[in-house]
Amino acid sequence: MNKPLAILILLAFLVLMLAGCSVSKFIPEGSYLLDNVKIESDNKEIKPSQMNLYVRQKSNAKWFSLVKLPMYIYGASGLDSTKWINRFWRKIGEAPVIYDPVLAEETRSEMEKAVQNMGYMGASVGLQEVSDGNRMKVYYTVRSGEPYVVERLAYDISDAKIADYLAKDPVRAGLYEGMRFDVNVLDAERQRITQYLQNQGYYRFNKDFITYQADTMLNTHKVDLTLKLLPYRRTKEDLPQPHRQYTLRNVNYVLDADFSELSEDALRGLDSISSGGTGVFYKGKPFLRPKVLTDCNYLIPGNLYRNRNVQNTYSALGRLSILKYSNIRFNEVALPGDSTRLDAYIFLSKNKNKALSFEIEGTNSAGDLGAAASVSFTHRNLFKGSEAFTLELRGAYEAVSGLEGYANSHYMEYGIESSLNFPEFMFPFLSSDFKRRIRATSEVSVKYNWQIRPEFERTLAAAAWSYRWTRRGKATHRFDLLDINYIYMPYTSEAFNAYLDRMDQINPLLRHSYEDLFIIRLGYTYTYNSVGGNAINAAKHNSYSIRFNIEESGNLLYGLSKLVHKKPRYGDAYQLANIDFAQYVKMDIDFAKNFVIDERNSLVFHAGLGIACPYGNSKSLPFEKLYFSGGANSVRGWRVRSLGPGSYRGDGNTIDYVNHTGDIKLDLNVEYRTYLFWKLNGAVFIDAGNVWNIRSQGTQTEGVFKFNRFYKQLAVSYGLGIRFDLDFLILRFDGGMKAINPMYTGRDRYPIVSPDFGRDFAFHFAVGYPF
Repeated sequence: MNKPLAILILLAFLVLMLAGCSVSKFIPEGSYLLDNVKIESDNKEIKPSQMNLYVRQKSNAKWFSLVKLPMYIYGASGLDSTKWINRFWRKIGEAPVIYDPVLAEETRSEMEKAVQNMGYMGASVGLQEVSDGNRMKVYYTVRSGEPYVVERLAYDISDAKIADYLAKDPVRAGLYEGMRFDVNVLDAERQRITQYLQNQGYYRFNKDFITYQADTMLNTHKVDLTLKLLPYRRTKEDLPQPHRQYTLRNVNYVLDADFSELSEDALRGLDSISSGGTGVFYKGKPFLRPKVLTDCNYLIPGNLYRNRNVQNTYSALGRLSILKYSNIRFNEVALPGDSTRLDAYIFLSKNKNKALSFEIEGTNSAGDLGAAASVSFTHRNLFKGSEAFTLELRGAYEAVSGLEGYANSHYMEYGIESSLNFPEFMFPFLSSDFKRRIRATSEVSVKYNWQIRPEFERTLAAAAWSYRWTRRGKATHRFDLLDINYIYMPYTSEAFNAYLDRMDQINPLLRHSYEDLFIIRLGYTYTYNSVGGNAINAAKHNSYSIRFNIEESGNLLYGLSKLVHKKPRYGDAYQLANIDFAQYVKMDIDFAKNFVIDERNSLVFHAGLGIACPYGNSKSLPFEKLYFSGGANSVRGWRVRSLGPGSYRGDGNTIDYVNHTGDIKLDLNVEYRTYLFWKLNGAVFIDAGNVWNIRSQGTQTEGVFKFNRFYKQLAVSYGLGIRFDLDFLILRFDGGMKAINPMYTGRDRYPIVSPDFGRDFAFHFAVGYPF
């Protein structure tokens, strides 16, 4: 019996054994185990998934929506909670959910209100309880009836100025005649109008000043709807008066000081300077240059109060790493005959200037274990403009096993990297208005890296200048204005040179990837996540993400070289400082879609495509820019750098990983994720993909991309995964099995039919989700 079949039989036996663990002992007499909750609706517009939000009591979780294994694990424990084994089973399992009829009735009532609020005011929700022994199934049935529709819509706004603003409101489609009388839509319109008026100077306005009057016509489902604006009252005892527009009088920054009463008297004990029409108050010396503060300020004295400008100021200040927090408060100014002025106070608390951190990590590269350590120094306010300076030193060691011709070898890496981040768009001749609109950060960085492998040594020196900015919290842009990399190969072993000599017949362009080279690139990356935030939060909601990257290298240098010399003076390529420079264009696009089935289960699809084309001064891509397949984030039935190109099988030499690369990459993945217990989540996945070359390289024609055969060269794998969710970090363990192997023919091409665990299994450890 082969190993995969034995493992499947063992898992099936374990599931059956746990399923046999009775949970009846935990169900009190006269009570029921909540076996299932089902919602049915007679209206397509009222989806059961919407009503799930109101369910107060849900049945026990199912692994992969199939079996309630956590409950059965809990059932394996005994009644004696003093025994450690029973406490262990209960901790990792889930207690049986005992049906509560009170919560069921509350659920029914909340659902009914929710449906009625959607405009179906005659709707009802039925509750049916079906018992089977000591188990209970609960059915909620939604009967919506006919919806109520707004027949006539009117506005009752006695305040002429606000009426004029609303008449000019470019977005007045929230309410319209013929719409369903949906309370949620009405409330959203109140909130929208409130935000609109708060951006027109109405500092004291809130949505409670907007009410609705709804009159229904007898024996019909038609509604006369009137939106009313109430006059301003600070308290119930005050006389009604028109709503007031507020203008900003003074805007003051207060550094590292706070006080409960906002007034000019409270500022008199502080030193101050004026910059750009705003005051800066501080003790001792200001820790930020005044111009940095005014560039972050959108609250301009003399302008109307706008809540949008308050949020923009918060956002701009949030990019200053020297700040621990910021707080904006307003004080109404009592002037004779004028009570519509505001003084703004922006309180800034300073973060620590300097930080020193250490990091130790373990590595696993295709089964080769290693460790790395780094020390990093950060200064968050180098020139008193919140410029973040970072210096990092890193060292790594990895034991290299099974590498042909190299016994007891190892890999070592040393590196130093420094960066300086500016909280603004640093470029000559740019206006302050442009910088304020873009709100970008600029970064200049330099690094040096020295890699010592058994086969070769490689050093990399790099310098870069880039910009990054975010729009509306969901879209991120990165523009690499200049990225210079110098790759130097001081040593290659005799065995590696012999391997390259053998490869000259199969892949003559491979040698070019291991020569000294300049890469001078320009690139742009766009990333969008529909729910914003980080990947961990996105995994808990219906969401999608898109990442697009394009970069080019060497075009400007090639054009200038062509102007000076029609043909290269030495060899086949133009040079910079007597070293060849790379010329290519590369584009990548990734798309991921997350479908949340319920709070414990989700289905994720991912597709990734990358194409890179060397031309002009380059016959092949630099090794660092080549695509590879296999590994923890690709086709997980293969080890990293062990798949492709195309149906290329390789010569079995472990050094051959350098040849499993390509100019084109395709990844297709689907993954079902489920909550297991405690902090553990599980996954079942299917991966497909490969890499290909654009043009034929020697005799390696099986790796060339052809439209009429590339789909036959797709590698397919399947597997299981465990995720250890620490809230701030995801530790991932994936085991993949090959299903379709394009590197073989005949029976060996389909290991899903005749699997060989030693040949077809790959284990991966990684941090974070694969997509």
